[in-house]
Amino acid sequence: MRSKYTSLQIALHWLVFLLVVGAYCAMELKGFAPRSYRPIFNATHVTCGISVFFLMIARLLVRIKYRAPVITPKPHPAITGMSHLVHIIIYLMFIVLPILGFMTVYFKGSDWSVFGISMPHAVEPDEDMEFNIKSYHELIANIGYFVIGIHAFAALFHHYIWKDNTLVRMMPGKKG
Repeated sequence: MRSKYTSLQIALHWLVFLLVVGAYCAMELKGFAPRSYRPIFNATHVTCGISVFFLMIARLLVRIKYRAPVITPKPHPAITGMSHLVHIIIYLMFIVLPILGFMTVYFKGSDWSVFGISMPHAVEPDEDMEFNIKSYHELIANIGYFVIGIHAFAALFHHYIWKDNTLVRMMPGKKG
């Protein structure tokens, strides 16, 4: 069995990471920019979010095809269980968040596009629906900070404290 994830899995993981950083940064930093730049920040956020959605679907399909490489030394089953739970949450979160974001913009009812492609929108804006969906989107995104932090902390803990190969399995260019 392999000691590392496939090159495709590693590339998808780090590309999603960069796009998630881009989406979060676009929203966090737009308030510091002049109002005239805010549409650029919104477009960046939406483009990153939709890209994350498709890449997470791809990651999920690739993950189904290729089993995770073994962690050595093998962690306690409870640790493995928690790891699986966090990964399920991450997959769900970064598939659901873009869907909620898409629906938020849809119910806004104005013309919009992604990658130059016109996207559908409600014929009549529905501000209540837009607000409700946006509230869920923001709540899950804020929870995302903690989940991402737990994920990163666990990877570093595995690497530096338990000294297993958990982190190395997902690093590009490192020997397994």
